[in-house]
Amino acid sequence: MPAAEANGTTPHDVVFLFDCDNTLLDNDHVLSDLRAHMMREFGTDNSTRYWEIFEQLRSELGYADYLGALQRYRTEHPRDTRLLLMSSFLIDYPFANRLYPGALDALRHVGQYGPTVILSDGDVVFQPRKVARSGLWEEVGGRVLIYIHKELMLDQVMECYPARHYVMVDDKLRILTAMKKAWGGRLTTVFPRQGHYALDPKEILSNPPADVSIERIGDLAQFDVKALLSGKP
Repeated sequence: MPAAEANGTTPHDVVFLFDCDNTLLDNDHVLSDLRAHMMREFGTDNSTRYWEIFEQLRSELGYADYLGALQRYRTEHPRDTRLLLMSSFLIDYPFANRLYPGALDALRHVGQYGPTVILSDGDVVFQPRKVARSGLWEEVGGRVLIYIHKELMLDQVMECYPARHYVMVDDKLRILTAMKKAWGGRLTTVFPRQGHYALDPKEILSNPPADVSIERIGDLAQFDVKALLSGKP
């Protein structure tokens, strides 16, 4: 018996889990804008140093921490007041303009059949800000989960949003593979082939295919959800 039923909580028939970056939101475009802004404001050498720190921090933490990298950069340049403008650029970025075409339509379409939930990796400050500023937080009714490694937190996902079946939509095959290994037939994986991770030949070759692959997130708005759950849209 599922834990939710054992605790007296009736599970949903299906819950739809959506990654954020490069699944609903064109994060590659956000990074491009950030790199261009840094080049204009800080120059080549300082911009290069920031991204070196960014990659070091991502290696240490396991997720992208833009503000943390900026803070660490500041310890090397304590007198550079332009850093205040850089943090404002990140916090006030118009993320709603970077949603993929059809992203909200996809959420609304599948949301007719079960709750939609944002399930994302990220830090505890900037990632929630991104989800909120993009309009995704409101769109899913505040059903947002953000972890360092979401594939390791599936027990809490089930506690927060109990369901007999789950659908996970993510641009990273390794995440879909890990979740499929944990949940098996209880999960339908959907792989939108957009963003640099989804188009990385190494990632594609080193992981099995998802149950369902689509060219872009907007395609999901046209799917027969019953067929989607069978893995044969």
